[in-house]
Amino acid sequence: MPRLRLRRSFWPILLLFLAPAFATAQVPGQVRADGREVLPSDNLATPDAGALPGEGLIDHREEMRRLIQAISTFARDHRRDFAIVPINGLELLLKTDLTDPDQERRVPAATYLRTIHGVLQRDVFFGHPNANDRNSKERRARLRERLKQAQDHGLSVLVMDHVTMPGTVSQLGQLSDRRGYAAFAAYARGLNLNRLPRIPGHPFAENGRSALSLRDVRNFLVIRDSGGFGRQDAFAMEVHGTNYDLVIVDVFHRLGEPLTKRAVETLKYKKLGAKRLVFAHVDIGTAAAYRYYWRPEWIGALPHWVSAPVPGEADRYFVEYWQPGWREILIGGTKSYIYGVIDQGYDGVLLDGIEAYRYFEGGLEAVQAGL
Repeated sequence: MPRLRLRRSFWPILLLFLAPAFATAQVPGQVRADGREVLPSDNLATPDAGALPGEGLIDHREEMRRLIQAISTFARDHRRDFAIVPINGLELLLKTDLTDPDQERRVPAATYLRTIHGVLQRDVFFGHPNANDRNSKERRARLRERLKQAQDHGLSVLVMDHVTMPGTVSQLGQLSDRRGYAAFAAYARGLNLNRLPRIPGHPFAENGRSALSLRDVRNFLVIRDSGGFGRQDAFAMEVHGTNYDLVIVDVFHRLGEPLTKRAVETLKYKKLGAKRLVFAHVDIGTAAAYRYYWRPEWIGALPHWVSAPVPGEADRYFVEYWQPGWREILIGGTKSYIYGVIDQGYDGVLLDGIEAYRYFEGGLEAVQAGL
């Protein structure tokens, strides 16, 4: 959507009218974004050097919705049945009702809900903050309410809890099945998901039927780093020897080596011969120096839309995801990241990093609070 710009000469006049309103606020300069009161220091991303005053006042949640909607539109133009599934960020399912005078009422984000096909939420029952921990009653209730909202709007729900003990893994499967969730028992986090799970030895609700859409998925597998399996064909054949309904993998088998179309096609078949879905994991909220799109000249001067480093993760940075430079990398034609995923034969994409909006709203503390 085009952004309206005011001429620079209008700003002094406009500020004269706005000053009394800001002066009466509880915190000077406070503004509202997506139904929340936020401080300008929380709401201001690093603007372009030539940006007009006020361009930093961004509704970061709405901008993330718009990015995901743009990704979905781009994908549908190239493959109608390509699935879009965000990780976490369940707050995006609701937005401010602008007809409410106090702007406190929350309503379903209708366009966004029609854009995505499902949601994946980490640590719904267990695993927060540590592996096998039973989550607080408040967290469980809050997440279940939001996941029910997703189901009520026809979205599939996937849950991935950090559990390693047999009893806890079994409980995860039972609790998820009871609520209609597809579950994965994550034995580790992030790139340490690099092997087939040992517990349980078989997928939850294992079956020999084909899974042709997310509605058919009752279990799934996540492999974030497949390099330890050896060659691509060895990795594809080992995963082929399982009966998961959905397999989620990184686009790259090793650094700079994308999985081939042949490997992706092999992953699409269960051990019993039925078909299954294969999704690619793509981070749209951070940029990594080890990804194919990183340019040598960025070592000395990062693009203006690359922000602070992600804590604890070397060579990965938050990005101003609303900026054209980043969108060009993701969906800028036939050389873009998402197009490459579609062209390699994946059935859908798992969008990670969408909670980067927390960083731009309130810094690293807001990121940690949202986990």
